[in-house]
Amino acid sequence: MNKIKIYTIGFTKKGAETFFGLLQDHPIKRVIDIRLNNVSQLAGFSKRDDLEYFLKELCSIAYIHLPELAPTKDILDEYKKNKGDWSVYETQFNQLMVDRNVETDFSPELFDHACLLCSEHEPENCHRRLVAEYLQEKWGNVEIIHL
Repeated sequence: MNKIKIYTIGFTKKGAETFFGLLQDHPIKRVIDIRLNNVSQLAGFSKRDDLEYFLKELCSIAYIHLPELAPTKDILDEYKKNKGDWSVYETQFNQLMVDRNVETDFSPELFDHACLLCSEHEPENCHRRLVAEYLQEKWGNVEIIHL
């Protein structure tokens, strides 16, 4: 298989025009929502049903929710609510990916020209970057593009 291209995007600090414009500017086949909770976000266009509709109607992009690629509530709460340390979060999350065996449970084809979605504005302190890098490490033939 040729190199797999995995895109990532966060919706925070982006209006709908910017968000959907970024997706339309790239050859994305599907958005893979990797949020633990995809129905109670503050940005209206990012709620599961609305997002799925807008992606299909505006961009002809499929929508999939894979909570298996989200942190557990405990890991997320420790980092967000208790202002935990990023390096601890990163270690715990990467171990979760190992424990969940995501590199064998999902096919590389599912991720080719897919865009991992989470809420964080930048990828540096977001699990979407960790998921993409984990798959890159395990599969070896992955190019990551952060939008």
